[in-house]
Amino acid sequence: MIPVEDGVFVSSRFYPVDGEAPSILYFHGNGEVASDYDDIAPLYHRIRVNLFVADYRGYGRSGGKPTFSNMAADAHRVLAYFLELQKKEGLIGPIFVMGRSLGSQPAIELAANHPEKLSGIIIESGFAHSGPLLGFFGIRVSPERLGRFERAAIARIQRITLPALIIHGDQDTIVPYEQALLLHENFGSADKRLITIPRADHNTILWAGTQQYFTSLAEFIQRKTESERG
Repeated sequence: MIPVEDGVFVSSRFYPVDGEAPSILYFHGNGEVASDYDDIAPLYHRIRVNLFVADYRGYGRSGGKPTFSNMAADAHRVLAYFLELQKKEGLIGPIFVMGRSLGSQPAIELAANHPEKLSGIIIESGFAHSGPLLGFFGIRVSPERLGRFERAAIARIQRITLPALIIHGDQDTIVPYEQALLLHENFGSADKRLITIPRADHNTILWAGTQQYFTSLAEFIQRKTESERG
């Protein structure tokens, strides 16, 4: 349980495989909870990656209610908590931040603001524009205000220079594939790659292209880890 405000905690789940392995700080999608990854974590272990999955307020065992602003603020506290956990547990591998769908936004928030603490960003089924995020929280705004949100969202993505990996299904009916193209186009990273999973929808992507998904993930993480070790 991670304290994010007086009396408010968000739940998380840690799946370690090796103290020297890279770690992924993972923000999941809407309608998911951290414990959903009990059956998925072994796939990350096969590529020798520690997985830390964080919930949001109101999800799983977490207190409070999710909002646009506290999701962004809480991401910073989750990162701080994981950095302390890393020291406590003697983990020495690099940290990658990853966001799926809704989780792409806290992942982008951290990559834009804490590049010195992270080795890369991974986005799966995520979005560049803010419209989907506002929709998750039932926020209705005028076209003019939405335009300002969108421009601010793109500007934040353009600030990110960390190595970036984007994974998206070409049949995604919830977050259209065009959002992956926008992310790839606007990341400020010199090292960025878009992986397209054929015949995969938003919620089938992991199982429709398991081998391609994890091969791409492993190659991205290994390449960056080896370059840091020199």
